[in-house]
Amino acid sequence: MSTARILVIDDEPQIRRVVRHALEGEADRIIEAATGREGIDAAAAERPDLIVLDLGLPDMAGADVCTDIRGWSTVPILVLSARHSDHEKAALLDSGADDYMTKPFSTIELQARVRAQLRRRLASQQGELETRILADGIVIDLVRRRVERDDEAVHLTPIEWELLRVLAVNAGRTLTHQQLFREVWARAHGDPQQNLRVHVASLRRKLERDPVRPRVLITEPGVGYRFEREH
Repeated sequence: MSTARILVIDDEPQIRRVVRHALEGEADRIIEAATGREGIDAAAAERPDLIVLDLGLPDMAGADVCTDIRGWSTVPILVLSARHSDHEKAALLDSGADDYMTKPFSTIELQARVRAQLRRRLASQQGELETRILADGIVIDLVRRRVERDDEAVHLTPIEWELLRVLAVNAGRTLTHQQLFREVWARAHGDPQQNLRVHVASLRRKLERDPVRPRVLITEPGVGYRFEREH
């Protein structure tokens, strides 16, 4: 069993129960808070390895809880919300959340995203950087800047390589269009959504078994993209 501590901040007892049951196998301790202030205090006192945060809290906006915690901690924050606004999702991710899921959510997907965030947290704490990233027959060698698909070398353009690298080293984390645009193109102007659409489509043609139904380079509609390792 994992030795991780997970803090769940949600005012709905039934949602906390569902999340707790879903994540019992991913952590040895799950802490619960029903308000934003309780959540901030618990985060400071317990120093969890991951926070699952609901946006619709009774005493303060979930986004403000995220901003407060992000001011003094790098703990991964996975947001759950019944709200579906793409603008809201992107703004929250840009301001410090690590991932975002809308209610109702899949238990299996929640578990996979939590595992991905905990892996990134552990690697960060240990000062480790994977040199080879594997996903569905794809091997990304970060040192040699080489990509293989089913043991066959894949040629990527410099932009495609940088885009794939940024997504892969943040596996499991949803990156917004603006975040990717700044990382890959080193600028914040232009049309990031259109630029990314073209290059992601090219990467999918080269790497995905079925580019129409991608399993690794996942679109978060209206928000950005995520590199997925688990299937």
